[in-house]
Amino acid sequence: MLSEHEKRIFGENAEELHRDADHVACRIAATGGEVVMTAYPVFPGIDIVYHDAHAKACAAGRGEARKLLEIAHCLEGRLEYQRGEKFFFLAPGDLSVSLRTLTPLESRFPTGHYHGVSVLIDPERAPQCVSCFLQDVNVRPGELIEKFCRDGSCFVARSSASVKHVFSELYSVPENIRKGYFKVKVLELLLFLSALPDPEESARRRAYTGAQVRLAGEISEYLLKNPESRVPLAELAERFSVSVAQIKSAFSGVYGMSPAAYIRAQKMRGAADALRTTNRTVLDIAGQYGYDNASKFAKAFRDVIGVSPNEYRGGVERDSCAPE
Repeated sequence: MLSEHEKRIFGENAEELHRDADHVACRIAATGGEVVMTAYPVFPGIDIVYHDAHAKACAAGRGEARKLLEIAHCLEGRLEYQRGEKFFFLAPGDLSVSLRTLTPLESRFPTGHYHGVSVLIDPERAPQCVSCFLQDVNVRPGELIEKFCRDGSCFVARSSASVKHVFSELYSVPENIRKGYFKVKVLELLLFLSALPDPEESARRRAYTGAQVRLAGEISEYLLKNPESRVPLAELAERFSVSVAQIKSAFSGVYGMSPAAYIRAQKMRGAADALRTTNRTVLDIAGQYGYDNASKFAKAFRDVIGVSPNEYRGGVERDSCAPE
């Protein structure tokens, strides 16, 4: 049975999949697929949580007066946050700082695919002594909320060498040092954030409006209904009564790619599912998605999925970014 603290992380309706001495994994109710979250307690009120999503959206956390500070890193795929009237998007390598508060927040995955890690901090339970180890900087959770989450905003830092340095090791931590290593990495992350300049202006520039998000969604819906058609940007602009520049800005902002690349990626995700769940031949699946040439299909598949169709079909069953 989930503890009250775990319910704040996973949501009250999460299904527990596995538990041992140092972590718990749960399946989260999701739209259009499955989301699995794996949480490792680090300090009281501070957890490291791995997210593995093959879905369009999910809701995690529950309504409470207590706020949770979430520091998230995207490894693969794409994550959308809505904070008030603004929308923020995480692409591979990006870092975000935001608040989970009051009502369950829905996380959306525009491309239907997301792997990443979060550090969740409950300011009321987290030890203030995390800053005692680093006396020259201010790393108190309350100060981080004030710095990065004023007025309920969300801060996003784009992929960089310094962000990669902080997070990369979290995806492959040896079990025999995991407990202590997680503590060191949390302290390193807090130190890194405390040294960043005031984020207010940069965060505002990285926000998208509801109108842009709706436009991108309408274009996506139209393209998915006509996956075999190559629709020029000019035709899309005419159909939706906007400029080509607006199409490019809104769609790349939400999905992180052009409309043509998005359709190709969605086809390959569908092909990947067919490879894992059916016994159909690779050539048969390729034909379903518009490829009559096995080598062209294999190249397109590798570009999106990262391995060949045969390697994917014969690959490991485990699909998680949490350390083994």
